[in-house]
Amino acid sequence: MASDDELKLLGTWASAWATRVKIALHLKGLSYEYVEQDLDNKSELLLSSNPVHKNVPVLIHNGKAICESLVILEYIDEAFDATGPSLLPADPYERALARFWAAYIDNKLAVPWAQAFKANTKEEKAQGLKQTLAAAEMLEGALKECSKGKLFFGGDNVGYMDIALGGLITWLQETEELCGTKLFDTAKTPLLLEWMERFSGLDAAKVSLQDGGRLVEFAKMRRAQMAAATTVPPKN
Repeated sequence: MASDDELKLLGTWASAWATRVKIALHLKGLSYEYVEQDLDNKSELLLSSNPVHKNVPVLIHNGKAICESLVILEYIDEAFDATGPSLLPADPYERALARFWAAYIDNKLAVPWAQAFKANTKEEKAQGLKQTLAAAEMLEGALKECSKGKLFFGGDNVGYMDIALGGLITWLQETEELCGTKLFDTAKTPLLLEWMERFSGLDAAKVSLQDGGRLVEFAKMRRAQMAAATTVPPKN
């Protein structure tokens, strides 16, 4: 990478969205400085770099900030198109399809999963899990369609959709421990199970994905903190 291409990633180790960016950077073979953030005590750098959402991830390229993980993935692919493999397909239709399914992952898989994890009632949890399981089955079909029988959503090579889902792998694998339901199984999602094993074995994934045990411990602590916050009576 040229010396004038300075990359800095603001993230948290547990963030699936920051993990996406890490995976993409490693797949591209790009050097970057990683700056861990404390979201309970946000740094001035984070607040000034992402004044709209005030959240991670943020990629800073030569002093210019790019926010939101899927936007960052596209930026990396375009800004470093001559470096490493392409993330998005060259064909316009295939590219649109990859963007569609990446948005589906965020809106139809991640959102209800978070609802189930944070639920205050059994009804909320059940609803979140139902939607999450339905999304997983839909993605099983998407993998079959998009991969055309090959190894990844992107075909022979890892692509945009693979990274979009791959960043969430550790969280999704721990669904049974955190939400009481197994998300993937050999009966309904055999292709996704095989894909997850393949993706997790990639060098870029190995250096980017979280340790499952540490993540579960962290997630349970955060859930306890959220529960405590909702039960504290307001001050007079």
